[in-house]
Amino acid sequence: MASTPQELSKIYHRRFLRTASYRAKVWQVLTSRFFSRWVSPESTVLDLGCGYGEFINHIEARKKMAMDLNPDAPNHLGKAVEFIHLDCSQPWPLPDNSLDTVFSSNFFEHLPDKEALNKTLREILRCLKPGGRLIALGPNIKFLHGEYWDFYDHHIYLTEASLGEALEIEGYQLEHVIAKFLPFTMVQAPEYPMFFVKLFLAIPLLWRWKGRQFLVVAVKP
Repeated sequence: MASTPQELSKIYHRRFLRTASYRAKVWQVLTSRFFSRWVSPESTVLDLGCGYGEFINHIEARKKMAMDLNPDAPNHLGKAVEFIHLDCSQPWPLPDNSLDTVFSSNFFEHLPDKEALNKTLREILRCLKPGGRLIALGPNIKFLHGEYWDFYDHHIYLTEASLGEALEIEGYQLEHVIAKFLPFTMVQAPEYPMFFVKLFLAIPLLWRWKGRQFLVVAVKP
């Protein structure tokens, strides 16, 4: 990986701690109003690159797992979440066909290179059950240009098309692809009332106006 666990701890702390409460509120809305359509309450879910657990803490699932290289991550996870401290491009300590859903938000761009991404996609595919889904969000370089490099630990640049191509090469089937979904970042951004977040999700036309992140949902055949 490009950053050591100690470096990740410093980066996360500087970038996310101040807005942790607001981010949790936003993700509570995102999981209940949008992402829950792909996640059964009876499923086993892994949050890849979980950060401070905004997704996995709020999604409803029978078994919750989270993976990150940041050693501080468990301090922010709910008691029901099983934490895996691992470089995701290494073999995962999980059986084949054991996960219903893998979710990853704003993580793939932090991997050091596309070889690490390919290895990660293969491990996800191995661990997903047939019919299981990968749900991936990320900054779409197509619409960001220089803003993308405002984050020191960004390495890989992706679009919805390039990630989709990588997934198909590895054996996934694309189910849902959106080039413009959420705004780029909550770092140093206004903290909007949750009413506006709900309104944004309900009106896809707004995604085309403000969206700078792609959404790709892929299925294991």
